[in-house]
Amino acid sequence: MERLPGAAQGQGPPAAQGRTLGRPRVLLLTYALASVEFSCLFMQFSVLPYLSRRLGLDSVAFGYLQTTFGMLQLLGGPVFGRFADQRGARAAFTVSFLAASALYLLLTAACSPALPGVALLFASRLPALFMHTLPAAQMVLTDLSAPEERPAALGRLGLCFGVGVILGSLLGGTLSSACGIQCPSFVAFVANLLGAVLSFTCIPANTKGAGAHGQAAPAGGPQTGVFDLKAISHLLLQPGVLPVFLVKVISGFPSGLFMVMFSIISMDFFQLEAAQASYLSSFFGVLQMVVQGLVVGRLSSRFSDTALLQASVLVFSVVGLAMALMSSVFHFCLLMPGLVFSLCTLSVVTDSMLTKAVSASDTGTMLGLCATVQPLTRTLGPTVGGLLYRSFGVSVFGHVQFAVNFLVLLVLWRQPLPLKRDKVR
Repeated sequence: MERLPGAAQGQGPPAAQGRTLGRPRVLLLTYALASVEFSCLFMQFSVLPYLSRRLGLDSVAFGYLQTTFGMLQLLGGPVFGRFADQRGARAAFTVSFLAASALYLLLTAACSPALPGVALLFASRLPALFMHTLPAAQMVLTDLSAPEERPAALGRLGLCFGVGVILGSLLGGTLSSACGIQCPSFVAFVANLLGAVLSFTCIPANTKGAGAHGQAAPAGGPQTGVFDLKAISHLLLQPGVLPVFLVKVISGFPSGLFMVMFSIISMDFFQLEAAQASYLSSFFGVLQMVVQGLVVGRLSSRFSDTALLQASVLVFSVVGLAMALMSSVFHFCLLMPGLVFSLCTLSVVTDSMLTKAVSASDTGTMLGLCATVQPLTRTLGPTVGGLLYRSFGVSVFGHVQFAVNFLVLLVLWRQPLPLKRDKVR
C-alpha cells in the first residue's frame, strides 16, 4: 500500500485522501522531524546552564527554571494529545515546532546584554506547554503501523534520540565556542521553523484510519472538546489501561530520580570533569540508540509485550541492587547496558500496550498521557532526589530501585496483565 489512506475502500478522512506522499515517506519524515527536535533540545541543554550562570542565576533559581519547564510539559501533554487526535498530525507537528521556535527565539534574545535576560529566560519556558513533537511522532507511527509492528516502529525513535544526544551536544558545544552562546539557540530556532514548514506541507492532515491494514477509527457520535479533562482521564479507566500506566510510572520513577541527579552525581561522586561527563552521556546516548532502535524491535517479534515488560522490571531490580554496591564510574559503565535496556523496553512496550488498549481515535491522547511521565519525574525529581542524595548518598537510588521494582515484579507474576489487541479491530 503506497498511499496513506485506502481510497479504493473508502477508508480514511477526505483531508488525508488527497495526499500524494506515500506511507514509507511519511514514516521517514516523522523520524527525521523527531531527530531535529531531539538535536535542538540537546543543543539547548548544553547551553542553558552556562547562560543561567552568566545571567547570575544560582542553583536554586536554575532548579525553578527546570521545574517550570517540567510542569508546563506535564500540564500540556494530555491536552496536546487530544488536540492531535481531533485536529490531526499536521496541526500537531506544526504547532509543536512553532512553539519550539518561539522558545529558542526567546532564548536567543535572553543572550543579548541589551535585553532583560532573566525575564526572557523564564519566558522562554512558556512555549513548552505546546512542545510535544515526540507524542505527535509516536501517534503517527502508531496510526500507520500494524499492532504487531508497533513496538519496532516506536523503538526506532531511540535512533532519533541517539542522533539528538550526539549531534545536539556536539553542535551546542562547538557553536557556542566558535560563534557565541547565542548561536546554538538561533540555529535551533531556524531548524524548528524549517520543521514547521515541512510539517505543514508534507505531513498528512490526518493519519487516523491510514494504518497498514486500513483500520478505521470510529466515526460519528459527539466529539468532546480539546480541554475536556473528564474525557482525557476516562481513558485511564478503560480495561487494561490503568495497570499498565501505573507500572510505567512506578517502575521507571526510581531510575528517573537517578538520571535527574546524574549531573550532580557525576561531579560529586564520580569526580568527573565536564568533558568526561559529556563522554559518559554520549555513551549513554549510543547505548539507547542501539537498544531502542535495534534490540527492542527484534525482541518484540519473538516475545509478548507482557513477557518483555516483566523482563524489563526484573533487570531494573538486578541493576538497582548492583547500583547500591557501585563505588566508581567503571562500575556504573558496567551497569549502564542493563539500565538502558530496562528504560527502553519499559518505555516502548508500555506505550505499545496502552495504544493497543484504546481505540484508534484516542491514540494521541493516550500517548499524551504517557508523555507526562518524564515531566513528572523532572518536576519532582530535583526535590525528592536531592533530599535522598543529601541524606543517604548515591546508594539510596539503587536500594529504592531494587525495592520498588521487586514489588512490581511480584505483582506482575501474581496478576499478569491481560494482553490486549488493538481495539480498532
